[in-house]
Amino acid sequence: MMSVLVFLFIFALYNKTFMSMKRVFITMILMVCVISLSAQNNQRADRNIQYQQYQLMKNYTDSLMVYKQRLDSLVASDETLNEQYGSMLADGRFYRLFAPLTYYQAPAKNALRMALYTEGEQDEVNDEIDNVLMNVYLNRPDLVVNSESNLRKVGGVSNDIIVPIQQNVELVSENNIPDDLQDDPEVDVVVEKPNFWTIKGDYYLQGLQNYISGNWYKGGESNYSLLGSITMEANYDNKQKVKWDNKLEMKLGFMTSKSDSIHSFKASEDLLRLTSKFGLQATKRWYYTLQMIAYTQFTHGYKSNDRFVYSDFLSPFNLNLSLGMYYNVEACNKKLTGTIHLAPFAYNFKYVERSPLVKRNGLEEGKHTLHDFGSQFTVDLKWAFSDNIQWQTRLYGFTTYSRAELEWENTFTFQFNKYISTKLFIYPRFDDCTGRDDHHGYWQFKEFFSLGFSYSF
Repeated sequence: MMSVLVFLFIFALYNKTFMSMKRVFITMILMVCVISLSAQNNQRADRNIQYQQYQLMKNYTDSLMVYKQRLDSLVASDETLNEQYGSMLADGRFYRLFAPLTYYQAPAKNALRMALYTEGEQDEVNDEIDNVLMNVYLNRPDLVVNSESNLRKVGGVSNDIIVPIQQNVELVSENNIPDDLQDDPEVDVVVEKPNFWTIKGDYYLQGLQNYISGNWYKGGESNYSLLGSITMEANYDNKQKVKWDNKLEMKLGFMTSKSDSIHSFKASEDLLRLTSKFGLQATKRWYYTLQMIAYTQFTHGYKSNDRFVYSDFLSPFNLNLSLGMYYNVEACNKKLTGTIHLAPFAYNFKYVERSPLVKRNGLEEGKHTLHDFGSQFTVDLKWAFSDNIQWQTRLYGFTTYSRAELEWENTFTFQFNKYISTKLFIYPRFDDCTGRDDHHGYWQFKEFFSLGFSYSF
């Protein structure tokens, strides 16, 4: 399913006559819905199989418990039965009748025995058990699932217990209890308040090679550079109905270039983003959600040999508020996890502090703010292909049905050990609010490949 989504995305990149951006946006939303429904159906089938297996085992154990209680009540109510059969209740040899049916050698040997029993050699209980098992072997051999030979290979059959284990329990009256045991000792009970917060983070400092298209909206240049990143999460889950996820992402990278005679160094990666998502559980995996995404950058954004500032702190600043539902993804044996947020109602606020950057960010001349209403979706997924290879993706889309923004961040991490990793970052972006480029149109691209230090907790 994901491969179909990638195909549609790439096809839209290189075939300008394929469809308008609105149709691409709607197609993306439909594909996300199909992915979520497919994962939900697979999980529902797995749960049904697990429930059937659990119910079968529960019915079997419940029936054994009922018969045991009936037998105990009969023996307890009749002294004659207690004297005659009471000792058999603790006889461990009866397990062969209730364990998964196994072919034992003793029943066949006893059935073909020619010699007579000597005095004291015959065991009536064992003989009766052997007769029952032999009857099953002859009439229902299809029920046999194992053999004594296989059990002996793994040490599963023991001949140490020859006679049944009897436990002699002496009952004492209340008057015979020693004085020092009459009163219950004082126990200090400490009740700790449950902690519903989960704190985690990810840090890395890496050198990288990156590619940036000439019309990238924050500026920049393809070159070698150094990148530092900090991602911190604080998530609340009361295990009932409320979830509140918070993620702060900070990335800052610098590069130097010999071709740039004006700047000794400039920013190659610059991001400050806060994502907060509050959810009330509707079903097992669906939540009513209010989501906030706020992002800007730390410092100036330049191009080589150009003193013009293409982006800066609060130029632009974006705030997106959306109301909808999100689906909690958990598939492929919990290797694929994340959330899919669909919001038919969304508000986007854009602020540009620097006046020369107003028109570059889609605002009217002389204005610094832009208010938009529309629809929005966010897909955050993490797929652990193996212990050392991981793919993390974020697909974000917002449309006012007159213009559209689409961002697709992909990070492939190859972990060599606990502290050394390499990352491949691919980031296509569509924004028809900016000026159209002769070569790339409204599309913008960014890519980098890095190697360095990383740490997670």
